[in-house]
Amino acid sequence: MTSVFKSSILDQVKSCRICEGKLPLGPRPVFSIHPSSKILIIGQAPGTKVHATGIPWNDPSGEELRRWLNVDRDTFYNPEIFGIMPMGFCYPGRGKGGDLPPRPECAPNWHQGLKQQMPEIRLTLLIGSYAQAYYLKDRRKNNLTETVRAFEEYLPEFFPLVHPSPRNRLWMRRNPWFEERVIPELQDLIHRFLF
Repeated sequence: MTSVFKSSILDQVKSCRICEGKLPLGPRPVFSIHPSSKILIIGQAPGTKVHATGIPWNDPSGEELRRWLNVDRDTFYNPEIFGIMPMGFCYPGRGKGGDLPPRPECAPNWHQGLKQQMPEIRLTLLIGSYAQAYYLKDRRKNNLTETVRAFEEYLPEFFPLVHPSPRNRLWMRRNPWFEERVIPELQDLIHRFLF
């Protein structure tokens, strides 16, 4: 992060130890923001590969997300375009059906302060049910599928998406409208912000 930030919030987040005793691999907050960020991506929490590299969305889910956005790696990792701030900043550990939910301490402690450092944000992608629950609250539909299908209701501020994890391939097959209708709208919106 650069000296263009006006507060010590970045250092505070990078050195955060709030959940230290609850993290199997220890704390390693992963995020990427810039005062000029235009599109904010709020996902779930880093997986083991992202924890190891310290690069957000540096895994198969990230490859799929970049395909959805129709952007290359250089564009995606340009913090002046995309700010990346997960619901949980550190790898939360593994449960029976995959990674555990994001730690609940991160968003209330850090999101508002980090968002204040990005005054140029024009669109926030809410990826997965945790981000949608936190930011949409009672505006959400009965489930994630219905919320994503109704994405236009949340524009221009938010764009809710399913998580691009390989685990969601069955969901994608069962919901072809997502690729047919939602992804083209998302790509068009991203393209307008980029050019």
